[in-house]
Amino acid sequence: MSRSRFYVATALLIVLSLVTVAMAQGGPDLTTPNMPGKIKQAIQKSLADDTHAANTRKVIKPGEEPGFLGIPGAPQTNLLLGLIWAIWVGWIFSTVGAFGGIMAGVGHITIFGLADYAKAFGKGNPVNNLLTDSIRVSNQWLVGFSGLISSFNYYRMGRLVAPLGVCLAIGGVGGSWLVPELTAGKISLKAYIGYFGLIVFVLGCFLIYEITPRGAARKKEAKAAAQAFEKAIREKTDTSDQGVKIIEGSYKFMWIAVALVVLSALWINLLNTARWVPYVMVLVAWVLTFMVGTIRFTFFGQEFKFQAWIPMVGGIFIAAIASFLGVGGGFLYVPFLTSVAGLPMFLVAGTSALCVLVGMIVSIFSYMVGKGVVVAWGLIGVELIGIFIGSMIGPRTSKYIPEKVLKIIFIVLAFYVGLRYTTKGFLGHSIVPPF
Repeated sequence: MSRSRFYVATALLIVLSLVTVAMAQGGPDLTTPNMPGKIKQAIQKSLADDTHAANTRKVIKPGEEPGFLGIPGAPQTNLLLGLIWAIWVGWIFSTVGAFGGIMAGVGHITIFGLADYAKAFGKGNPVNNLLTDSIRVSNQWLVGFSGLISSFNYYRMGRLVAPLGVCLAIGGVGGSWLVPELTAGKISLKAYIGYFGLIVFVLGCFLIYEITPRGAARKKEAKAAAQAFEKAIREKTDTSDQGVKIIEGSYKFMWIAVALVVLSALWINLLNTARWVPYVMVLVAWVLTFMVGTIRFTFFGQEFKFQAWIPMVGGIFIAAIASFLGVGGGFLYVPFLTSVAGLPMFLVAGTSALCVLVGMIVSIFSYMVGKGVVVAWGLIGVELIGIFIGSMIGPRTSKYIPEKVLKIIFIVLAFYVGLRYTTKGFLGHSIVPPF
């Protein structure tokens, strides 16, 4: 796509989004139509339970204007604000390959106040549970769509190492359900969330070391590739033939393995029969990844290589931590890609987006089809427009940002995440949003 066409398309999308917002805000259909059946069922179920009925009657206010998911008295979601925030979410995720889920959560939980509203129904209340799942899936829609757009854009730009992202996804999707399934009721990392926050701080400090001359010297290939890329952008030379080129490795086993882990995740979430089948599927997928062997590729004259099983195993551990803590895992993929895989930051965002995308597809499908979770489609629709805009801009602006600055952006956000989990673990509440 030429630059002029990109600007025209973006301008048209902005105009379309504003028209959509105006129509949505002015018409009653987004807020007053028939309340979703699942919400009605949850309310009726809570009213039938003496432990929850009083809270439900207190929180829901008949006669007041319907808000989130058509519930009378629920928070009103400003669609224009949702659009603007979604542009930021799409931009930051597509620029550094992480923090999309956390930033989406800041919007839904803190800015719109949906989490506090859900908590008002009380712990264990069916309405609370459904609203909480709705917020979670709404976050995943934004991250998943940004992952889709970002992956496509970075692939076209030659800045996505597809085999590496796929191998991470093979470990991540399998680990996201297998590890919690095997350890449910036996261990909970939530009890150690404060220590996890401290680990994130250490991670941030290590990334600070990596941007020092001594730390950068350890990754000569990544530094040389980043410098060559930055020079090409400054001089406005054609970079189409210098992007990622796979020179060794086959996708055959990888795609079979991806299909198996995706099927295993859907089976365990949607079916209640022959539960041994998904275990076999995921184990076969992981064995196949060991058979892929070495992957070699070049980027701006520098050659990189990795054993396919290493990112697969890394994906398992990242997914396990993410599942226990209820986070997306993108901010764990990025340090893995820079420190273990040794990639320059210009390749990290797209590669991280690809493995996040696969996980989000499985998770959204499992929640919405398997558990019947509902979302506010009016809000989601407007936010997806914002995500599209932000995710189109991110890959095109990140190439003008020096690699060192990209790492600094990630480090700042990593310290934000570390502060959130440290205070939540040791103080009982986060001192930064989402609280």
